[in-house]
Amino acid sequence: MEASFVESLNIFDCKWIFIIVIVMALRFYFKGAQFKERSTAKGLVAVVTGCNCGIGKQIVRELNIRGAKVYMLCRNEDRAQNAIIQLVKLGCNPQRLLVKVVDLARFKSIKAVAAEIIEEEDHLDILINNAGIMLYPKFKLTDDGHELVWQTNYLGHFLLTELLLPLLRAAPTARIVSVSALAHFYADPIDLQMIDRREGWDSRQSYAKSKLAMVMHAFELTRRLRECEESHVTINACHPGLCNTRLMRYTPLLQKPLNYLTAPFRWYLLKTPKDGAQTALFLALSKTVTGSSGLYYSECVPKSFIEMADWEKKCAKLYDYSLHAVGLDVKD
Repeated sequence: MEASFVESLNIFDCKWIFIIVIVMALRFYFKGAQFKERSTAKGLVAVVTGCNCGIGKQIVRELNIRGAKVYMLCRNEDRAQNAIIQLVKLGCNPQRLLVKVVDLARFKSIKAVAAEIIEEEDHLDILINNAGIMLYPKFKLTDDGHELVWQTNYLGHFLLTELLLPLLRAAPTARIVSVSALAHFYADPIDLQMIDRREGWDSRQSYAKSKLAMVMHAFELTRRLRECEESHVTINACHPGLCNTRLMRYTPLLQKPLNYLTAPFRWYLLKTPKDGAQTALFLALSKTVTGSSGLYYSECVPKSFIEMADWEKKCAKLYDYSLHAVGLDVKD
């Protein structure tokens, strides 16, 4: 009787151990690929948008710890300064953390901050276009006349990239990383005549199209750079994975009271900001991607991206449209 009882306890313990191992293994799997290469960033100059929290903050931390001077482009200065306090506690050098206030929904703000950086630096090694809005609940136009998500996620970063290209070209090698999303696969074709109109607007499509545009931008800018024999400047887009960050603040999962109910599941199933930063860091620093450009990465490996009919023609058309939309002339 006693032996049988002891055996049942042993079986019970073994089952629980097995369950715990499976649960922990799945949690490790959900973390995704990790960038473990010991690449230095000493002496490099980097610009990162949207970095007072979430993925951007983790990118800044890693770049700074590895030796880079990082310009933190944030919309809210108080939050940015609080982020610096936290980053310093985590081992960052405050002398190599510089805050620049910018609103990607205002072209004037982007031009001003770009001018400041150009005045202060003679080159730029890394540009990470990370800031973004997801599932904004209502249609809204910016002061520049563009749909808010379209301008914040795509046009704002397009303008910033164009303005900083002279600094990027001045570096021995320079890398641009645009944080896109898996959602670009679900985007309808981008109708440039309707992109800023209320008719047919949908919050999910607004986000997806902005992320598709970032992939198309990487492809077309690569073509134009190589056409000018400037292959030392590269640009790639990446999917960070599903992350438990403020980017999700407009999703149903974070609306009360559902946010309390979903908290354990979000912790278990979604990536942390640190995990979500890995592919962007990989593209910014890894020696294995030297020269790679115009690609889309997920989990630190290149993936196929959505390609529609007349892909190259549509990418070129989007680029020319974007130059006009942000107030820059198309070069003949």
